[in-house]
Amino acid sequence: MDRRIFLGSALAGAVGATLSACGGGSEADPTLELASSSRRTTTTTTTTTTAASAKSRVIVIGGGMGGATVAKYLRLWGDAISVTLVERMPTYTSNIMSSLVLTGQRTLASLSLGYEALQRRHGVRVIIDDVVEIDPVAVTVKLASGTRLEADRIVMAPGIEFDAVPGLTDPDRMPHAWKAGPQTTLLARQLAAMPAGGVLAMTIPKAPYRCPPGPYERACLLADWLKANKPRAKLILLDANPDIVTEKENFAKAFGGLYRDVIEYRAGVAITSVDAAQMTLNTSGGALRADVVNLIPVQRAGALVTAAGLATATGGRFAPVDVLSYASTAAPKVHVIGDSAATTQPKAGHIANQEAKVCADAILRILAGGQPDPAPVTNSACYSTITRTQAGWLNGVLQYDPATKAMAPVPASMAASTGWSEKNFKQMGKWYEALMADTFA
Repeated sequence: MDRRIFLGSALAGAVGATLSACGGGSEADPTLELASSSRRTTTTTTTTTTAASAKSRVIVIGGGMGGATVAKYLRLWGDAISVTLVERMPTYTSNIMSSLVLTGQRTLASLSLGYEALQRRHGVRVIIDDVVEIDPVAVTVKLASGTRLEADRIVMAPGIEFDAVPGLTDPDRMPHAWKAGPQTTLLARQLAAMPAGGVLAMTIPKAPYRCPPGPYERACLLADWLKANKPRAKLILLDANPDIVTEKENFAKAFGGLYRDVIEYRAGVAITSVDAAQMTLNTSGGALRADVVNLIPVQRAGALVTAAGLATATGGRFAPVDVLSYASTAAPKVHVIGDSAATTQPKAGHIANQEAKVCADAILRILAGGQPDPAPVTNSACYSTITRTQAGWLNGVLQYDPATKAMAPVPASMAASTGWSEKNFKQMGKWYEALMADTFA
């Protein structure tokens, strides 16, 4: 795909373009379950290498939605660019759709994606290792194996980290399951073991956090599951925000109608500490004991971003960037995309994919001696599961505003479903498959 065609047609096609799901969907296409042939590096010898002998070299840190996309499109749009992707895990487990693991409708294996296609089809060099240090000035990356990589540009896409919760010495007692993996399986087991008539407490952190509608749709999904599997059970939803942050009409309708006997929604309630042994949450609205607690903590940029001194926005939580290129405002040769970046766009998988393409295009222009596109466009979209078989949706286009130097919504593009339907739920799976193929295949 020619990047000029992609970027030039983005605004015209974005409203009807591929959408992502923050949760829910149909069974995955088996072709998406790509097996990685990479293995974790074990050598401890310190060496210094370049990414390759190409004219320009880019190192990408993190192989999630943003990192995999930027690596792919740097190679797809810039054949002279050498791209090295460093990721600690040999496969990626999608956070999108992962709430359906809690209701037994999906497995983690069905959400697993590898890097084989990036290597074989696109020529991305993949290294399975931990990054322990980056030098934003020298543009180098040091790995846990001792290898030091050099490049012309670094793209950081390490996702999120969680704030420590006072009193929660064992996170498995009150799992967040907000990074798909072992905690997702653990929370599913805890829910299955919860007694009939029991209490499930869910917490929503102060925004910004990963996938704005995610906690609300998880609450709806679990309320539907509780009605069928745990008679008389209650779900207490503690929201640190003053109100529902997105898709308010649909979620408020679901909370007050469909799940009025299951969900008790409490806005403006923040967690101050926990007593994990007693399964008690201490909050700004008093103490609450529950049989199962899905505690989603306050979030911040990945640790590497903070360690490099790049997380200086949002109270030191996220990295400010120039959204024309996603270059860090503190280190112009380091770009930060996805959940770690401080932008006006939602932190979600589809937006990470969109930011990655803008970033890839900008890097290619810069390395060729030019300037980034002065008017980038992204589109934000999300499906939300309201029941185990029905979903709603929300989408819109964002365009660069030179006055604020930020991405701003295009008013005419903003749209949301009125209610929810089985048709939306079924369509969700198709859009998920398209997004994963665009990112990893």
